[in-house]
Amino acid sequence: MAAPASELTRKDFVSSQDVRWCPGCGDYSILANVQRVMPEFVDKKEDVVFISGIGCSSRFPYYMNTYGFHTIHGRAPSFATGIKASNPDLSVWVVTGDGDGLSIGGNHLLHSIRRNMDMQILLFNNKIYGLTKGQYSPTSNPGTRSKSSPQGSIDYPLDPISFALGAGATFVARTIDVDATHMQQTLRRAHAHKGTAFVEILQNCPVFNDGVWEDVQDRKQRVENSISLVQGEPLVFGTPGNLRGIVMEGGDPKVIDLDDEDDPVSKGVVVHDEHLESTAYAFALATLTRPECPLPVGVFREQRKATYEQMLEQQIEDATSAQGAGDLHALLHSGDTWTV
Repeated sequence: MAAPASELTRKDFVSSQDVRWCPGCGDYSILANVQRVMPEFVDKKEDVVFISGIGCSSRFPYYMNTYGFHTIHGRAPSFATGIKASNPDLSVWVVTGDGDGLSIGGNHLLHSIRRNMDMQILLFNNKIYGLTKGQYSPTSNPGTRSKSSPQGSIDYPLDPISFALGAGATFVARTIDVDATHMQQTLRRAHAHKGTAFVEILQNCPVFNDGVWEDVQDRKQRVENSISLVQGEPLVFGTPGNLRGIVMEGGDPKVIDLDDEDDPVSKGVVVHDEHLESTAYAFALATLTRPECPLPVGVFREQRKATYEQMLEQQIEDATSAQGAGDLHALLHSGDTWTV
């Protein structure tokens, strides 16, 4: 008999494999925090499956003492779709990176998101290809010098949050590898959501792109350079004496200065609402980027709608009710057949 969830601990989800990431990699923190919250989600480890593609992040299934698939480049969402459709009771987690998920896997990720299966997609974004030794990725900053762009990347980067919103994700969030408390809260929200939960995790690569997220990872800088998205709270950031807020002007978000005694709402500061039906507001937040604006961290959007597996099961029930349970032997021997 498996132990009930209340008796499971982080250690139950730690595999016997040696963790092989570079010293200082943000993946260590992500792994530890996933293992910490997992006992809250399931009664049995056998009810969990982690699926990955190719990349540093994709070693994840080896380090989780659960079922797992280490698949091929960019195809983890497709494998996850098949697994969830065939066994809806499983807790399915996709682990991917900015290269694996948004380059060769972009099409697979898009369709998995739009189907709204009840699973969690964790995209580690370090803005570089780490496993293949430092080529620029779809999210790399313009001008990034790498082995594949020695004079600087001239590509316009892809924003994972905007991508997920455009694909119709019903839950979209962002967290940071070094902020354990926030990451655990975000993972809990993602798991509780019924539908596809997309979580971008800002993650440092100390070897090939060190410090790319430093202004929001460093605790001293984070309060000035990021803004927490909290349902029902005004979008205010900074410290006393240097408070600022976000207002909307013609549909575009703008930063304004605030006095300590100001009522932010009376000054036009936006009150965060992650449940708006339109994606316009969430898309506007996604345009806030460093260094001109604070980087939003938290839940951008959450909507409720039927999941793919719910509709699939209903479709099967309706067909069975209308046409009967069916006879496989009769089906295989119906129509034109040949004996070989």
